[in-house]
Amino acid sequence: MLAALASLSAARPALAAPTAEMPSKPVAVSATLQRIYQRAYDEAYSRHAVLQSDGTTFVSTGDIGMEWLRDSSAVMTAYIGLARTDSYVRAMLHGTIARQAKYIRIDPYANAFTVDYRVAERKFEVDSLLYPVWFSYLYWKGTGDQSIFTPEVHAAFKTVLETLRTEQRHRQRSRYRSSELANGGLGTPVAYTGLVWTGFRPSDDAARFQFNIPDNMLAVVVLRDLTEIERTVYRNRRMAQNAWGLSVEIQRAIERYGLINDPPYGRIYAYEIDGYGHANLMDDANIPSLLSIPYFGYVGTNDVAYQATRRFVLSPSDPYFFAGKYASGIGSPHTPHGYVWPLALVMQALTSTDASEVGRVMGYLAASDTGDHRLHESFNSDWPESYTRDDFAWPNALFAQMMLGRQNRLPPVLESMARY
Repeated sequence: MLAALASLSAARPALAAPTAEMPSKPVAVSATLQRIYQRAYDEAYSRHAVLQSDGTTFVSTGDIGMEWLRDSSAVMTAYIGLARTDSYVRAMLHGTIARQAKYIRIDPYANAFTVDYRVAERKFEVDSLLYPVWFSYLYWKGTGDQSIFTPEVHAAFKTVLETLRTEQRHRQRSRYRSSELANGGLGTPVAYTGLVWTGFRPSDDAARFQFNIPDNMLAVVVLRDLTEIERTVYRNRRMAQNAWGLSVEIQRAIERYGLINDPPYGRIYAYEIDGYGHANLMDDANIPSLLSIPYFGYVGTNDVAYQATRRFVLSPSDPYFFAGKYASGIGSPHTPHGYVWPLALVMQALTSTDASEVGRVMGYLAASDTGDHRLHESFNSDWPESYTRDDFAWPNALFAQMMLGRQNRLPPVLESMARY
């Protein structure tokens, strides 16, 4: 089996992107979007994911030769539909899940690892534990293939659940500390709420307040997915009940503590809270974000609180919303002031119900192309030639997923995530 995988990797076939139907835009913009799409669809498959001799798949984040649990899951999601008919892609996704399970068992508090199974970065980010479970669930539902659910994957899921439970009561039960956090590595003080504590945001930046609301929303969804896996595949009633119970606790806490009245927007979700009444009102381009709430399925696009929150995060009231000559959108404290993230622009299109907004955002994406036909981490909204990261796989994979959704080429489990 390992020799077969090695030969597959050496003789990796070219992958042509299906022709996408583009939004109604001028010819030049549509042509640019088509070139971005074709490169985006091919690159994660041909450049960033490499089958290893142990049967696993190492997925780099792009121009940084390490694997982030979050990024590797997000990048490979676009290929789930293809795995139904392509044996090489199926092996690649199997290997991704197998490697993620090994990483989680090595250290559930690490967010990034090397190809030889060493911890590359130990920033505890709740979403880093959630994404592999979510990806496994989406793969299963998209292909019907249960063979990914090995004993080692089950052990990793158990570690995820135990860690989330521990971090509900971080100060009392957790041994995790980071020199980048306040109070001797503990982070800012928090009151018990039922939410799960996180040290860092999905951007890898330290949290201002340690209860990240989008992270906890994703936890609600993923724990319900885990409940189904445990009941149906592993037939482990105890873990299923534990996962379901935790999802209920977290959801109740979000709705009790995470909603803030902010005129003129109304009741909106905060980005971070501490349980003592303090809230950080902002959004960040990295997913999970407040903008992405319907994408991962916490509530629907038309939910009243989400719509109010969306108006806030896409306005100057959000300190990380930037408007320039060539683009307007959400950025991040991770990158310079005034830099918009294509990742957030794609998510804005995915969560929009307004065709004119989608067309405008697609124009911003086309304007960001400096000739390499890649979506970068971020770009200067007044000067797109100034950007961060030459090669960042995540936004390109999400863009490809969106285009596949427009062509009805995704399995049903992914359709609601990738259509506008």
